Amino acid sequence: MNHIKKIAITGPESTGKSTLSKQLADHYKTVWVPEFARSYIDRLDRSYEQKDLSVIAKGQISHENQMIAKANGILICDTELTVIKIWSEYKFENTDPFIDFNCTNNPYDFYLLMDIDLPWIFDKQREQPDRRQFFFDWFQRDFQSRNLNYHIISGSSTQRFQNACEAIDAFLLKTVPEKGT
Repeated sequence: MNHIKKIAITGPESTGKSTLSKQLADHYKTVWVPEFARSYIDRLDRSYEQKDLSVIAKGQISHENQMIAKANGILICDTELTVIKIWSEYKFENTDPFIDFNCTNNPYDFYLLMDIDLPWIFDKQREQPDRRQFFFDWFQRDFQSRNLNYHIISGSSTQRFQNACEAIDAFLLKTVPEKGT
């Protein structure tokens, strides 16, 4: 069985991650993993707490593991644990060791870091409309410090899709083994 390439669509809030994830899954005729945090927080009858972030991280990983069997060469993941790690450090000033461990030891094959050049759109789960550059910079520093394979995706919705496809195609081309190896 070939290794399924896990591609994370990630970055600050309100940058088109979910929309792009769906588009890419359709384009590559594969499945995508929705952001677990959205459905989890929607079901809470209270404000989320730091302990919820670990539950969200475990739920995200579990859903990815379930969907990988259905993937067609690549698995598109709408967000990943770096989002939870950064948010936990920002809001609660620390991160659960489980989240840190999985960020470090279970990286994705390729990350698409969404730029903040789309307008911020209100959503009851979004909390920081004026700090998107701050968070974008934090993602970039984190990815660079971990030497992750990532590409920044910017532009209008249509341009984002085209740029993401070009980045994924280039990534896949680099990772295809030569015949006979």
